Amino acid sequence: MQNQVTLSAEQNPQFTLRTMHPDDLEACHRLSLACKWPHRLADWQFIAPLGQGLVIDGGNSGHAAGASVVDGPVIAGSGLIWPYGDTHASLGMIIVMSTLQGLGLGRKLMTRLLEQAGNRSVLLNATAAGQPLYEKLGFQATGKLHQHQGSIVQAPFVPLPTGLRMRPLGVNDTARLQALDRRASGLDRGHVIAALSEVAEGVALDSDGEMLGFALVRRFGHGHAIGPVVAPSAEHAKALISYWLHRYAGSFTRIDVTEESELSPWLSEIGLTRVDTVVSMCKGSLPQTDPAIRLFSVINQALG
Repeated sequence: MQNQVTLSAEQNPQFTLRTMHPDDLEACHRLSLACKWPHRLADWQFIAPLGQGLVIDGGNSGHAAGASVVDGPVIAGSGLIWPYGDTHASLGMIIVMSTLQGLGLGRKLMTRLLEQAGNRSVLLNATAAGQPLYEKLGFQATGKLHQHQGSIVQAPFVPLPTGLRMRPLGVNDTARLQALDRRASGLDRGHVIAALSEVAEGVALDSDGEMLGFALVRRFGHGHAIGPVVAPSAEHAKALISYWLHRYAGSFTRIDVTEESELSPWLSEIGLTRVDTVVSMCKGSLPQTDPAIRLFSVINQALG
């Protein structure tokens, strides 16, 4: 596979689209900070090795363009794709430096990432700024994702149905997490769930030894992020989310829920403000999910 392509743009004659390397992540982090995204460097370092990344290397021309160049590579843009088995992939962290937008670099970056996807159907969550480009590339809107965040001092107690208990996840639960996530998301992303289980805390809904659902929480951005949340029903999902809001009462917490979850009004009511909504899009076919188990909250907007 070709690892380097030379791009042309007005006022910046040479841009190289190349494979993302670990040494690029500090510069990528500065790009996301310039977009006012909350990701820490540690968040980039977690998601990047799970997929395949590309960067727009500005060379010496990046200095004039305002590209990210402090003590590291000159990076003018970034993008990552995460293959999930042979059928689907997720695409995210698409950034082009604001001073270089409108020059066609975003389209070239996206085209190259889609080439890496091969025959897979590709999923992404689009900002308002990015949606027109994605539509031109063949993506169609399939839903919405609501971003809620804030600090709750006293979260509501959500009782569990009779016969269910909540327990901490253990080291032997990873395979069950992967199986439930695959049923709920329809995606073969066991490697992502395994990596998450190494850095996140988790709680499971259990009935006589059978895991019915789970919720993970991890450090992210300005505080903590809850997700994914997988459960049989909205009431089960509320109980799982409430557990973590109690556990981290007073701490800044973020959660991204699907519109289909119908949890957005409840989250607003209990004090987690809805601050943004993005459009979920797909190029190809949507994954096949199990209607008996649902994905209420995503891992993050990039990984889905």
